[in-house]
Amino acid sequence: MASIETAAEHERILREIESTDTNCIGPTLRSVYDGQEHGLFMEKLDVRIRNHDREIEKMCNHHFQGFVDSITELLKVRGEAQKLKSQVTETNRRLQDDGKELINSMEELKQCRVQQRNIATTIDKLTHCLPVLEMYSRLQEQMRAKRYYPALRTLEQLEQTCLPRAGQYRFCSIMAENIPKLRTQIRDTAMTQLRDFLESIRKHSDKIGETAIKQAQLQRSLDSSISMQPRALIGRRGRKLVAAAMTGMDSDGQGGSPVSEQDSGILDVEDEDEDDEVPGAQDLVDFSPVYRCLHIYTVLGLRDVFENYYRKQRRKQARLVLQPHSNMHETLEGYRRYFNQIVGFFVVEDHVLHTTQGLVNRAYVEELWELALSKIVAALRTHSSYCDDPNLVLDLKNLIVLFADTLQGYGFPVSQLFDMLLEMRDQYGEILLKKWNITFRQVLDQDNYSPIPVSTEQEYRHYTSQFPLQDPELEKLPFPKKLPFSEFVPKVYCQLKEFIYACLKYSEDLHLSSTEVDDMIRKSTNLLLTRTLSHCLQYAIKKKNVGLAELVQVIINTTHLEQSCHFLEEFISNITNVPPDTVNATKLYGTSTFKDARHAAEAEIYTSLNAKIDQFLQLADYDWLAAVQGGGTLTASDYLIDLIAFLKSTFSVFTNLPLLELFTQWDWSTYLADYGKPTCKYLRVNPHTALALLEKMRETSRKNNVFAQFRKMDRDRQKLIDTVIKQLRNLIAQHHT
Repeated sequence: MASIETAAEHERILREIESTDTNCIGPTLRSVYDGQEHGLFMEKLDVRIRNHDREIEKMCNHHFQGFVDSITELLKVRGEAQKLKSQVTETNRRLQDDGKELINSMEELKQCRVQQRNIATTIDKLTHCLPVLEMYSRLQEQMRAKRYYPALRTLEQLEQTCLPRAGQYRFCSIMAENIPKLRTQIRDTAMTQLRDFLESIRKHSDKIGETAIKQAQLQRSLDSSISMQPRALIGRRGRKLVAAAMTGMDSDGQGGSPVSEQDSGILDVEDEDEDDEVPGAQDLVDFSPVYRCLHIYTVLGLRDVFENYYRKQRRKQARLVLQPHSNMHETLEGYRRYFNQIVGFFVVEDHVLHTTQGLVNRAYVEELWELALSKIVAALRTHSSYCDDPNLVLDLKNLIVLFADTLQGYGFPVSQLFDMLLEMRDQYGEILLKKWNITFRQVLDQDNYSPIPVSTEQEYRHYTSQFPLQDPELEKLPFPKKLPFSEFVPKVYCQLKEFIYACLKYSEDLHLSSTEVDDMIRKSTNLLLTRTLSHCLQYAIKKKNVGLAELVQVIINTTHLEQSCHFLEEFISNITNVPPDTVNATKLYGTSTFKDARHAAEAEIYTSLNAKIDQFLQLADYDWLAAVQGGGTLTASDYLIDLIAFLKSTFSVFTNLPLLELFTQWDWSTYLADYGKPTCKYLRVNPHTALALLEKMRETSRKNNVFAQFRKMDRDRQKLIDTVIKQLRNLIAQHHT
């Protein structure tokens, strides 16, 4: 079976050798040598060759006679051919001799035509090549001068117009090969300059922001004085933006300022203006790297790549700028540097927005600002909470207002910042309360709780300028004289006014109405009165070793402070321009504060007095019967005599209380007429208590002097007491029915 297949394969190979061109017979023969039956194939090949030889021999025998006949005819023709050759040779010799001159003329004409054609071709090629060389030379100059945008335009014209016209020359091929490299070089160089610019504005955003804030501050001062000196005024920023828009691009299409090769992005601006105007951001920053790179990438068809890269890098820088330092809250300079960097960042973005077409759009800037605003508010809330210095909080508030006004001037919404300032107002108020708590305690600790002696008119005016004292009787007294209150009163009153001024300072520039400012000040003042000052007064009353004379002076002091509350109302109304009788206006709680303090002092007097009496009574076991002396006379106990002496000296101190003028000056007509009114002079005198005291006085008077009814003055006094008692009973009946 294998031999049959081998024979068939050999037969196929032989047919292929017979039918295949000899140039392609190699693969066929290789298949023979690759096989294992080489000898058998050679035998078949020999057999096939012998067969072909026999066929050739038969063919030759068949055509031999015709071949012989043909040879015979050729021999006959050879003689004739020799004759013809001789004739042709002779003819050719004569023709060559006759055409030599014509050939020479034709050769000369041919050379002239070739030269003419070469000259025309050369002129044509030079016409197309010279612009290429000139343009390439211009390209090299532009590259050396770093004028990349016009260089890119030259490359585009060279590639699309000049090189196709020039043809296939080696120098053109070299130029064509260099064009992508030059484009890449321009693109990379422009990107390098952009990176340098971004890094530079990141480092100098502090300076840019500081300049913008100064400009806003200058504009604010101009706005405040414009009513006094009206004149046509165009801000530097407006002028510069108009100038930038009018300038456009240079003659080569290059955008940017005249100093466009200062690719660092920051210019060294000197104060060369005569009016010393604050330079704007466009004066400090050379934006030409941005414009140049934008134009280059636009020409290269990579504008989207450039926009995405620019926005991505600026977002990264925004995150860095918005990250405050951990110790920012320690000094105002830390906040100032933080705000300057943020303002610098957004001033640059605003300028890019208005001077480029689509590099950044309004939506992108607003998105960045929303992100920044949330982070700014969060950072300020965190860091301001660490502050316990009211002056620093006030300076921070002014700085935030200036920061907000600056960015608002560039079209950024800043309402959240002002809302946060209103939140900080409560924190500022708490810090003020803590500070005034210390101040009030120092005033109370340093007070001598004695009426103020004044020996000259100048001293008297000094104290009355600090506190609104209105006492015509006191003014009539000659010098030296004493003011009824101690140093505590004018000092506290002045501190109350200082607190109001401090609250007013915070409300400035917050775009609040006069009513809102007035309400804020009154609420803060009420907190100061009801919480801080009230606690301090309670502290002064309740502390150890407070004498009765000091408590009495506290009552006198609080009485005068209570009387001065309406002056504080007027003071607040004057500085806020809001009438005190305005509907829904907050009223001061000073009257109740001082009344409560006075009530606490009175209660402390009662407690102290009772405790002192108890101490006297507990010193020894009293013999309530009078002691008998040697002569048989009765004498009072020494302990009771000391107690009565103590009470006399104590009650002499009470004579200074206006609580007591009702009895000492017998001012019952005023009490009865003003009872129940908020401005009543004896508002804290309870009619039941007064009635009990009068009845006690009447009984005591009757017991001590049985002959009083025989003296007219005593009878009149008794009648007067009876009359007042009757009026008091009627008053009690009227107000309790």
